[in-house]
Amino acid sequence: MHIINFADHNSIINQYMSELRDVNIQQDRMRFRRNLERIGEIMAYEISRTLNYTQQDVSTPLGIKSINKPSDSVVLATILRAGLGFHQGFLSYLDNAENAFISAYRKYSDDTHFDIEVEYIASPSLEGKVMILADPMLATGKSMELCYQALLASKGTPSVTHVAAVIASTQAIEYVKQHFPENTTVWVAAIDDTLNEHGYIVPGLGDAGDLAYGVKE
Repeated sequence: MHIINFADHNSIINQYMSELRDVNIQQDRMRFRRNLERIGEIMAYEISRTLNYTQQDVSTPLGIKSINKPSDSVVLATILRAGLGFHQGFLSYLDNAENAFISAYRKYSDDTHFDIEVEYIASPSLEGKVMILADPMLATGKSMELCYQALLASKGTPSVTHVAAVIASTQAIEYVKQHFPENTTVWVAAIDDTLNEHGYIVPGLGDAGDLAYGVKE
């Protein structure tokens, strides 16, 4: 399994991450959503470099040019609702991809204990395709794994899986290593070391869904 942590090298993602984390700047929801999109765009470009390509002839006004074009079928699968802006970033670059959406949420039994509930799946067949499973916050890894298993149970097995997150916890990275196939690649903009008693990443950035779309009741 490959873990690609963009924070290992300086890039423009540092700027977007600083704004996503900044408690003052993140009050601008449009800017917050756009920064999620930007990171999704960069990850989509990097993932595109791992795809298979075939040579095709393209007719120009003055002749023919052979160009290598992606030949894999790609499915962008996103966990609602925080993942929507992140998803749009991927879709802006991988515009021919099919799309899947999964509803997952934490159902608390008390202040600190919760189960993950998966209630809704809208997805094409995944059989033999490249799947990008995206969620901005990879806190415990359990939501990602449950959504992955739910998709496999009803939609088939992808040839390759990419897990994409903006911030992951160290614990979630270890969880994904243990519960996802060996040919999975994890793409993250940053890895934070700590989860608090509520299962939120520290220092993290807060609740990505609320910051992007408003506080839920």
